[in-house]
Formats: sequence, C-alpha cells, structure tokens
Amino acid sequence: MSERTPLDLLDPAAVRKRARTVAVGALIVAAAFGGLLGLLAGRTAGLVTAAVFAVPLLLLAWSEARRRVWLEGHVLSVRAFGTRSVDLRAADQLDLLVTDVRGTRTIGLFVRGGGKAINLALAIYAGTGGREQGVYALRTLADVLAGRGDTRGLVFSELLVAQLKAEARGAAAADRPLYRLGTLAPSGKLAQKLTPDAISRFVSSLD
Repeated sequence: MSERTPLDLLDPAAVRKRARTVAVGALIVAAAFGGLLGLLAGRTAGLVTAAVFAVPLLLLAWSEARRRVWLEGHVLSVRAFGTRSVDLRAADQLDLLVTDVRGTRTIGLFVRGGGKAINLALAIYAGTGGREQGVYALRTLADVLAGRGDTRGLVFSELLVAQLKAEARGAAAADRPLYRLGTLAPSGKLAQKLTPDAISRFVSSLD
C-alpha cells in the first residue's frame, strides 16, 4: 500500500481559524441585508434574504475547514464535501496557476484528468516572505512528475528540484524559483495560467 503524503500548505488549525472568520463574516453580512430588507418588505422577505447571503458563504467556510490534500502513490486527491482524485501520471493537463488576491500570490500546480481538476498550492507569497510546501512533499511530487516520462512532467519536476536546491542553499524567498516564476504573471488578474513556453524557458535558465 502506498504511503499517503499530506500536501496541505496551511496547517489544519490555521485553516479552521480562517473558516471561522468566513463564517462569522457571512452571518454579519446576512444579518445586515436581511434586517434591512425586513424593515422594508417584512420579516419573511428579510429571513429569505439573510438565507440567500448566509448559506453559500457558510457552505464555503465549511468546505474550507474540511479541505485536505494528499498524494498517495501517484494519485493526487482533495477532500472538501466529497473527494476528487487525479492520477498525476495519466493527467491530461498540467499547468502553473498564479492567483493574486490583495497582494498575496499563490502558485499552484493545476492538474486535470478523468474529468476531475485539482489546483494544488505549491507556495503562497506576500511581499518577500511566504509559505511553501515542505521538502519531502516537493521531492515526492518531483519524482511522480518525472515518472510521467513526457516533456511537461519533466519540466515541472525540474522546477520543483530547483526549488529544493534553492531552499537547501538557504536562498531568500524572493530568490527561489517558485517566487520568481510567480512574478512573471502580470498583476491585476485574480487567476492566470503561465504559458508552457514561459515555464520551459524559465526552467531552462535555472542553474
């Protein structure tokens, strides 16, 4: 039986804390809109409005609190309401996805296969600091991606190995490959994929 490697970038306590913040914010927003409409159109309309605002945000908070990501063998899985799994060696699509929310950039490995899609966060950076996947997680991912035997898998594997080497040298976050690659994405967009050519050129330029 294959060993399960956790790939949660944030520890569960931090995730639960963030989920509670979202839940409290959802209740405040729902109460405000519900109360306002209740004054104007009656109690029933107010309760319906509150539910319309609260339910989706509370579900989002619950999903965030339950979210767990792991790699077992060469199968990547994520659990929220249910569990989605993608075989990395048979995945149809491998991309690097950069999201930018209020100055915090997340660099993720976006994989798609078997009708399922997963965005695995590799690193989160704010300013010149951040949080990255651990050494063992990156090493395991690099090995699995190299095992695909195709150019795309090898490029991503080399990227993760370069990240490990930078960490071993004690390089500052701003000098590490994932950080530098994330800066190639123009600011002002919530989420964008870097082109395969851009990633390949970047990886080939690394020491």
